[in-house]
Amino acid sequence: MAHSSRNVSLALGSGGARGLAQIGVIRWLEENRDFNISSIAGCSMGAVVGGIYAAGKLDVYEEWVCALTRRDVFRLLDFAFSWSGLFSGDRLMRKLREMLGEANIEDLPIAFTAIATDLEKGREVWLSRGSLFDAIRASMAIPTVFTPMVIDGRTLVDGGLVNPVPIAPTLRERGDLTIAVSLSGREEEGMGEDSTASFSDDAEPGPYQKAIGDFIEGIQQKLGFEGKQQPSFDMFDLVSRSLETMQNGITRFRLAAYDPQGLIEIPVNACGIFDFHRAREMIDLGYERAERALKHL
Repeated sequence: MAHSSRNVSLALGSGGARGLAQIGVIRWLEENRDFNISSIAGCSMGAVVGGIYAAGKLDVYEEWVCALTRRDVFRLLDFAFSWSGLFSGDRLMRKLREMLGEANIEDLPIAFTAIATDLEKGREVWLSRGSLFDAIRASMAIPTVFTPMVIDGRTLVDGGLVNPVPIAPTLRERGDLTIAVSLSGREEEGMGEDSTASFSDDAEPGPYQKAIGDFIEGIQQKLGFEGKQQPSFDMFDLVSRSLETMQNGITRFRLAAYDPQGLIEIPVNACGIFDFHRAREMIDLGYERAERALKHL
């Protein structure tokens, strides 16, 4: 008798480097014949992972990201010299283009939707046609960190501002069940913590590090903060903690409104938002949490 698998609509959430755990979730689903991923909606890092998987290039991406060091991560962040964002994201996106080639969302073998935020209208935007790269770039444009993306005259930023776990777009697909991945799970003891802000090892600061340092020092001088006692967290901490505080509240509301058949939660303290050098650890965590949450299905 032929084995019948159920079509899964997968909602992949926002949460920076913790989003790499979603690769582990996908790997678990691939290994279990009961499930067939038929559609994906992704937000921010969920859009990156989901879009790359829908394009059939997850193996290439996983190999690349697992080889990144802390210093490699910093080198991918190109300083924008702009008040709209510290980094343009162009260097990172060039790397993704090199890996994936050109692709349009409507041509992918798996239905895919990236979630972004229309900054002027203050509402979410579902990107399910056109350039896959533009959609990913818009969905991951963290305010003040990456510069916004303009698509069809709309200024778009990170979709996590309005919908950190995009379950609603999956409801229009003909799936047998919806599985959501939240990167805002409760903190757990024993989770390894790593600095989200220190991108340099023991080496001398590089040109981009120096440029960012000079940029921040210039702002402090103009605001009269120079020489005063500094807070215990820096700018990257401030941005990541603020985003996570906001997204945690929105995530709880969204999960209450849309009750998925399967929910995988990654602890919010699993790693920092910029800790992409911990990719293998996060992927293994995602696989383990998928096993824990989905085996009863």
